[in-house]
Amino acid sequence: MMISIHVFRTLAFLAILIVVGCTSTTEEKNDLSWIQLFNGDDLEDWIIKISKHELGENFANTFRVEDGLMKVRYDGYEDFDQQYGHIFYKEPFSHYLLRVEYRFVGDQAPGGEGWAFRNSGAMLHSQNPQTMLKDQDFPISIEGQLLGGDGENERTTSNLCTPGTHVVMNGELFTPHCVSSSSKTYHGDQWVTAEFLVLGDSIVYHILEGKSVISYEKPQIGGGNVHPVDPEVKIDGTPLTSGFISLQSESHPIDFRKVELVDLSRVKNSKTQLDAALIQLGYGDFTSLD
Repeated sequence: MMISIHVFRTLAFLAILIVVGCTSTTEEKNDLSWIQLFNGDDLEDWIIKISKHELGENFANTFRVEDGLMKVRYDGYEDFDQQYGHIFYKEPFSHYLLRVEYRFVGDQAPGGEGWAFRNSGAMLHSQNPQTMLKDQDFPISIEGQLLGGDGENERTTSNLCTPGTHVVMNGELFTPHCVSSSSKTYHGDQWVTAEFLVLGDSIVYHILEGKSVISYEKPQIGGGNVHPVDPEVKIDGTPLTSGFISLQSESHPIDFRKVELVDLSRVKNSKTQLDAALIQLGYGDFTSLD
């Protein structure tokens, strides 16, 4: 059947529109940028939960913003008294890159445990802070443990701790509470950049200086090291497909100057698009993850 030149040109034009539309959609999905979770001015987008206090109560001004930094301080404490605190970003995420710049400063609060010296954490896939009990010490979560050196001894950072959770490592369920990473030690008050690549309940990487220092798979609710806890929330075996991000107050002063995130949820269902996004963001070493 003969097709007129007019019809042919119309079909060709429509084909070009379709190709351009598909290309624009793909580029838009891969055009991912860093979102500043901490704006440097206030804590308006954050939710505070400190053990032994009600949700939203910033006891003794523990969390504050000064000089463009999110600071954790204890000058209003007479005794730390296991008043562990966490500050949660207001919304949950499932697939993301998280970057945190931190430094430990000053002296530990009176009454802080020895293990909490220069100790904090970035809590990943945390439970909703509204579901935490008043006296609950830690949220059910996966912790990227942040540790500072004492000036003499080796002490890794970006370790893994598991309050109320388990993970799979080397093909087996990992049940101990904490395991050290392969990082170097960061002594003194120097700024450290910790990054975390979290892909739902499939795989998580802790990254320092562009390299993975620990990785694990299949984060899930389980185990102990969180108390007290609502049994209707802590259902062991439940996969942690998403959750909130929170930063810790564990008795040692710490500053955060940057908390930023790339939301990868738009490309989570396409391995090709996810790999392209990671390459675009400079994380090509972490492509083709199962």
